[in-house]
Amino acid sequence: MKPEIKIFTRKEELAESMAEEFIQYTGKLLQRKDFIFLAFSGGRTPELFFRKINTLGSIHKDKTDFNKMHFFWCDERCVSPVDEESNFGLMNRIFLRPKNIPAQNIHRIIGENDPQKEAIRYEEEIRKVVPLKNNFPAFDWLFLGIGDDGHTASIFPDQFNLLYSNKFAEVAKHPQTGQSRITLTGKVLLNAERITFMVTGENKKQKIKEILANEQIAKTYPAGFIKPLSGKLDYYLDRESGILLNS
Repeated sequence: MKPEIKIFTRKEELAESMAEEFIQYTGKLLQRKDFIFLAFSGGRTPELFFRKINTLGSIHKDKTDFNKMHFFWCDERCVSPVDEESNFGLMNRIFLRPKNIPAQNIHRIIGENDPQKEAIRYEEEIRKVVPLKNNFPAFDWLFLGIGDDGHTASIFPDQFNLLYSNKFAEVAKHPQTGQSRITLTGKVLLNAERITFMVTGENKKQKIKEILANEQIAKTYPAGFIKPLSGKLDYYLDRESGILLNS
């Protein structure tokens, strides 16, 4: 499957376009589903995206219904929700709390828990809430980023075993800092109906070129491994991250 690639002049334009697509696409999903199941990553690019959704959601209240969405996370650092590194904390401040999303629709990874126990608990929560397909959760839409080392979610290049795990969630370790994280595994990511990568910054340009222009090299990075088994794959890039694609 060939991904759809969109390149924007500025990251603000990327975030606005992504937010508009979010409103439109989730609205279409809710025409045929009672609830939809989404999972997000953190970072600077999603921060802009969350702000734009907040604004557009207030303008286009008739086009989608946030109360019929269940919010999960692709990964989380093992920190408290008030820590500035918390992926949940970021989205909660900017989007979930201002939009008064019902508590029962928010399924955060509890980063302050014991990591091994939390990975087990999170899998159990996913099983209770998200429909299964091929014995794995069938998320409607996943939002991912790519690190300058080619990692995605919290699956790093030295932890390829997490791509093949039969568990829904696993404990990962940041290769430099040793920080514990909890991540959805590769089989869960691949089972999604749609996967969108949002990537910005010049420091990502080489990895983006390798992942999108060379299939063999792409497979050496976790992010290059992530292609939905059946569904849509798209990349939203700013000019700096996508500059080498046509060179």
